[in-house]
Amino acid sequence: MVLGFLLARAGIDVVVLEKHKDFLRDFRGDTIHPSTLELMYELGILHEFLQCPHEKLTTISAQVGGRTVVLGEFTHLPTHCKFLVLMPQWDFLNFLVEQARQYPTFHLIMQAEATGLIEENDAVVGLRAQTTEGEMEIRASLTVGADGRHSIIRQRAGLQVRDLGAPMDIVWMRLSRREGDPAQAFGHAEPGKMLVLINRNSYWQAAVVIPKGAAEEVKQRGLSSFQSEIAAMEPFLRGRVEELRDWSQVSLLTVKVDRLVQWSRPGLLCIGDAAHAMSPIGGVGINLAIQDAVAAANILSPRLRAGIPSPDDLRAVQKRRNFPTAATQWLQLTIQDRIIRRVLGRTAPLGFPWLLKLMQWFPYLRRFPGRLVGVGFRPEHVAESLAKSPRSEGRRAA
Repeated sequence: MVLGFLLARAGIDVVVLEKHKDFLRDFRGDTIHPSTLELMYELGILHEFLQCPHEKLTTISAQVGGRTVVLGEFTHLPTHCKFLVLMPQWDFLNFLVEQARQYPTFHLIMQAEATGLIEENDAVVGLRAQTTEGEMEIRASLTVGADGRHSIIRQRAGLQVRDLGAPMDIVWMRLSRREGDPAQAFGHAEPGKMLVLINRNSYWQAAVVIPKGAAEEVKQRGLSSFQSEIAAMEPFLRGRVEELRDWSQVSLLTVKVDRLVQWSRPGLLCIGDAAHAMSPIGGVGINLAIQDAVAAANILSPRLRAGIPSPDDLRAVQKRRNFPTAATQWLQLTIQDRIIRRVLGRTAPLGFPWLLKLMQWFPYLRRFPGRLVGVGFRPEHVAESLAKSPRSEGRRAA
């Protein structure tokens, strides 16, 4: 959606396909980081964006072995917004659609699921999609796969995926919030258990971290056992876990960390989770995907206005985004293997890591994780030509 918006601002004819009838799906990436807010500022739409319902976080906290610690803070970042925004992804997407529809070259088709590629002379020249009115074909100068970690586009393109592994899965649910509850989102770690609570104003978005492939075992222990484990970690939830009446109220996220060896073929480019599935650690996936979109728009919009992007043009997007992707995944894998795997496999009481002690003794150190989460390894900036937003007709991208 971000790429479609940016290309439409550049006067390029764009079609965005969404397979559902709306964007209302729970437990998707809802953290809008300072780097993304900076892009909203550069596009001149930050004020309007912040009118949407949201929560602000200036710090990240966790409870470890009964102690509350600050893991990172955003107040010193070199951005206009020195906070992280929690906003339901459907509100974010609806906002982007509203902005994009101001440009006559932007077209959105709902309930249109991509099913295959159109190929001619070893190049992708469009795609096929199933809609409520039957199959349709869209021919395009460029086809972009941004359809997530289970991407149909990358499957149909035969692009090679490198699986980097993950030791855990996530179980999501809603629990009501009440007066007197903690105000901020936070995490909780105990031997063999991890819980994350995200403040959604009227409810908690709760995540229980479980060992990879253990979802069926959790179910076999029974719902009452699951409820008791949550209440044991956070006693203030004891009177609310009964709100989970059956397993249909619990969603499983199968965590994957992978990336494509090559993000493109002639006529085709993958970005976001379709190019590199991220761990939920730090909530960076949506923001890394948006950075991909900005880089792609900066590099490809002049080429699309002139004709069809060359394979070298498409490879330039991957070259630009390879380092931040690989560096972020390396950091996530390090946290997974050295912290999460050990916590989930531990039965003895947790000690208090020396690094966390240092961060409490020297608050300045909290700026470093805040920088990595809030800005990342290579933040993108909107090219001046896109920020100016000329409104002219051009080539088509799908």
